[in-house]
Amino acid sequence: MSKYSIKLNGKKHQVDVASDTPLLWVIRDEIGMTGTKFGCGMGLCGACTVLLNGNPIRSCSTPISSIKPDDKLLSIEGLSANTNHPVQLAWIKEQVPQCGYCQSGQILAVAALLDSNPNPSDQDIDTALAGNICRCGTYQDMRKAIHAAAKTIKATPKTKSK
Repeated sequence: MSKYSIKLNGKKHQVDVASDTPLLWVIRDEIGMTGTKFGCGMGLCGACTVLLNGNPIRSCSTPISSIKPDDKLLSIEGLSANTNHPVQLAWIKEQVPQCGYCQSGQILAVAALLDSNPNPSDQDIDTALAGNICRCGTYQDMRKAIHAAAKTIKATPKTKSK
């Protein structure tokens, strides 16, 4: 066992786990945030997607030893305090979830997409979500929600950081 320090959702956490422990299990079992889901365990389905320094990664296949103390990790619980991120609001408005199992990974992948590409085409969306599988097949609803979230983000005035 080794001690690791990670910053998840803006808060530092100390964990004592084996170096090959997947980040998924650190987030769920050690820290207690269960919004990130276990899907395939091989990084193929995207249910376990979290953001590492703003980029989507598969937490089921990312060992804790690869995370640096100054890395910024974001799980679905850290996206917004009150489920009011534009992507989450669009997901609700467009009634995207069916079973909901893949949604935390989908939403985080979309949030990363819109951070880097505020006006994605359908092809951009398909490419960004290619590794996030939805067994319920709500891809058309997702696309509508993504375009709606992009419009909301563009219409929201940016505040200057201090």
